[in-house]
Amino acid sequence: MSRALSSPDRVSESTRARVSEAVRVTGYTLNQAARSLRQRSAMTILVALPDIRNSFFSSILDAIEREATNRGYGVLVANLFLARSPAQRLQDYMLSNRADGLLLLDGSLEPATLQALVRAPNSVPMVVACEEIPNSGFHTVITDNMVAAERATQHLIDLGHRRIAHLLGPERNTVARDRLAGYTTALSRAGITLRQEWLFRGNFQMESGLAAAAHFMSLTERPTAVFAANDESAIGFLSGLHQHGIKCPRDISIVGFDDLGVAAHYAPPLTTMRQPRELLGRMSAEMLIDILEGTDHQRGPMRVVLNSELVVRESTAHLAMR
Repeated sequence: MSRALSSPDRVSESTRARVSEAVRVTGYTLNQAARSLRQRSAMTILVALPDIRNSFFSSILDAIEREATNRGYGVLVANLFLARSPAQRLQDYMLSNRADGLLLLDGSLEPATLQALVRAPNSVPMVVACEEIPNSGFHTVITDNMVAAERATQHLIDLGHRRIAHLLGPERNTVARDRLAGYTTALSRAGITLRQEWLFRGNFQMESGLAAAAHFMSLTERPTAVFAANDESAIGFLSGLHQHGIKCPRDISIVGFDDLGVAAHYAPPLTTMRQPRELLGRMSAEMLIDILEGTDHQRGPMRVVLNSELVVRESTAHLAMR
């Protein structure tokens, strides 16, 4: 029966007729799991991310699952935050045939380990998204972090601010490094000296924003504006300043990055760089599935860079208006 349904051209017309009648009477359907096992294909992609608790990934994961479902694929999610050895966890998933391809949303893994996965004999199809792994040669879908950070900082400069601090992301994170580079480029272009004491340590989490607010309060000379490496730390920073009676944008202007759902509804609503997260998720899933199905004929690694958008809200104001 299964052969008649999956390969009808390989059975006679009379057999097809008998099978069709049996299907009508019994309600039989193909066992896709068993079929995939025989074809050595799981019809599943693995999405690996650094920390599923981070709300930044929610719309990306939603877009990935929607695209995969439309193409007939399931999605597995690996939360690398929970793994003692993230690379080993990926190898366990991929080499046990539980997934056909890997969509990696974490740029912190060692390139040599990932190269071992994608090269023969393992030959795991992989696309890296969100965080680029420099000089790796992997298929990649990212946003314009450095250019977007320049624009965010330039927005503050255009408002008359010259004393501009930066709330950093994790030191080893490529996205955080790119955003720091964009910030320093904008300052340099405007002839503004970078001050090390105005580089506030952070890790993309709200708690680091609270700690940065405490550091801000300890400064003898305080900046008038802050560009934060992401929205979560920016909101933590705003909350910490509020506890000390510092008002935004009356006393300080703040720009975030990502445009999380909460950014538009915080008090004040946060000016931020909006990453096209849904588009990033859809395009990265589309790229990986095209590779799996052999419909991508490009010889070299693909690299797609999507543009972010400056969304101006109430957390920034002209210096002269303060």
